Amino acid sequence: MATEGYLAIVQVVFALVGGIALLVWSATRLIEGAAAAAWHLRVPALLVGMVIIGFGTSLPEFAVSLLSGLQGAPSLALGNAYGSNIANIGLVLGMSALVRPVLVHSRVLRVELPILCMVTAVSVALMWDGKLSVLDGASLLVVFGILAAWSVIQGRQDGDDALGAEMQQELNAHPMTLQRALIWVAVGLVLLLVSSRALVWGAVEAATLLGVSDLLIGLTVVAVGTSLPELAAALAAVRKDEPDLALGNVLGSNLFNTLGVVGAAVVAGRGMDVPPDLLPRDMVAVGILTVSLYVLGYRFRKPRGRINRHEGAALLLVYMAYTAVLIVTARGGPAN
Repeated sequence: MATEGYLAIVQVVFALVGGIALLVWSATRLIEGAAAAAWHLRVPALLVGMVIIGFGTSLPEFAVSLLSGLQGAPSLALGNAYGSNIANIGLVLGMSALVRPVLVHSRVLRVELPILCMVTAVSVALMWDGKLSVLDGASLLVVFGILAAWSVIQGRQDGDDALGAEMQQELNAHPMTLQRALIWVAVGLVLLLVSSRALVWGAVEAATLLGVSDLLIGLTVVAVGTSLPELAAALAAVRKDEPDLALGNVLGSNLFNTLGVVGAAVVAGRGMDVPPDLLPRDMVAVGILTVSLYVLGYRFRKPRGRINRHEGAALLLVYMAYTAVLIVTARGGPAN
């Protein structure tokens, strides 16, 4: 019996670690292949950067939450989406600011942050009755479609946007034939599905073995694992001396998680119940961290709007404290 127990633990650890590693790798290959294929099909570099690269870093969250919804694990789906939002601000942005202060442009404070705050508030309102219906999920997807279309239109009106120039330079520096690009798209897509399935299975089994809820596993292990592409992208931006892109990446990812990921998971699961701890604990954390970006972004006594190293350390400490609270208050089995 003891041998069977150890074997079960090894299988779960392998599914979690291997699933996360393969998920991140396959998502990266899929993004690279899709970007190169779009370039061969004469899609403007700006749109490649905004749509494929911008949303591509959230593919792991999308795949895991969608599969969780299909397999009847709503707590895992919601925990992954909103846990990733918390990790993006506390962990990803906190670590980025520790390496180099992150600039906060006025457009972020005037447009992008208010949109994210409103979208978060709408999500809370939809969950207030303890359920997310198929109509609720479809509404989130419609709003996401509208915002995505608006972003593309705005980007095209900007003309020679910095993102478009940077994307064109990247595509020229790493050329790929159309045939190879399509192969990577196919391979990345298949492995993305396989790895997300392994990760969902491992997460549910881990919750059973540890005697905790699917929500807790989704908010911690799975959320951090699926946020690795955002962390890699943010740190790469910092190394290139473009720390302002780190904030843009986080805001875009959080919008996609809140609207696209949750919306798709709810529709796929034909509606789902909201875990009782999600609103009073986790959505409060999402709200506080999102609003805190306003406070950190305004100048006050700083020479210009930015998140400095001390504030980055504070974000990281908040994330660590939140994770500690999750662990201390963990209770209940893997209820959905």
